[in-house]
Amino acid sequence: MVSAVPTDAELAATLDGDFTSDHTQVNGTRLHHVSGGTGDPLVLLGGWPQTWWQFRKIMPELARRFHVIAVDLRGMGGSAKPETGYDKKTMAADIHALIDHLGHRSAFVAGHDIGAAVAYHLTAGFPHAVRRLVTLDLGVPDASWLAIPMLPASDEQAAALAEGRGGYPWWFALNQLRELPERLLDGRFRLLIDWLYGHMLRDQASVDEQARRIYAHAYDSPQAIRAGNGWYQSMRQDVADLATYPPVTTPILTLAGEDSYPALREQMADKGTDVRVVAVPGSGHYIPEEQPEFLIARLTEFFTGPHRTTEPETPAA
Repeated sequence: MVSAVPTDAELAATLDGDFTSDHTQVNGTRLHHVSGGTGDPLVLLGGWPQTWWQFRKIMPELARRFHVIAVDLRGMGGSAKPETGYDKKTMAADIHALIDHLGHRSAFVAGHDIGAAVAYHLTAGFPHAVRRLVTLDLGVPDASWLAIPMLPASDEQAAALAEGRGGYPWWFALNQLRELPERLLDGRFRLLIDWLYGHMLRDQASVDEQARRIYAHAYDSPQAIRAGNGWYQSMRQDVADLATYPPVTTPILTLAGEDSYPALREQMADKGTDVRVVAVPGSGHYIPEEQPEFLIARLTEFFTGPHRTTEPETPAA
């Protein structure tokens, strides 16, 4: 018999650092967040198809120096799943309101995947609220994303699919559909979880059985699938909103898995006046779970040390 999935409060209690699970009503929605530690505020924003739990390996150590706030985005995990509001400008306003509600004028922010897009829109729309920004293995949806091909665009992409590697984001198209994904995946979301990890993890053991059950449970309902897909269905609006922001001057560090580093180095080049792109050795897409020690060191260095503008760093040999 499969054991029950722990609640967010039970999961938070397993982490060193006196973490607590809470809900806050902001910007017309209800956000779940897990907080712990003392020091300057550090907001962590996750991606699809995960929850705040993806940061479990880095939260205790970061809590030694920061007040860590890991947030379930609008539509994610323990947060509300309204019918609308999944454009990143609105989701960024959610996070801005949460930071303010928690009594902070500004925070350090790190976002992975969809959370990286929300974090960038937060920085661009509310520059006073973000001290420094780290994005993890995602570029900012811009006009180039509208040209993502329907079919694998190269022999390499086709070979990657055949060999069980990433490189072709077919789910961008699937997630545009209304109702069909809910019918296909309701009660079966674990199949998608395992496929994504099978193709986008370097080390399968870095996301264990418990974590996979937690993520599958979080998305294994029509409401949750519909909400998560809303993050993708709004991307054309995100591209339009991107053009309305003034130049971003907040220091930005982008950490990229080895496979995505070349593309992210190019995509992030015009996303701010002070952008660095660094490859994470031995990591695929899920950096917080695959290379937590590397990530802890980079976040701590970037958020606490003096920042200097440099050319993007090349991948480790």
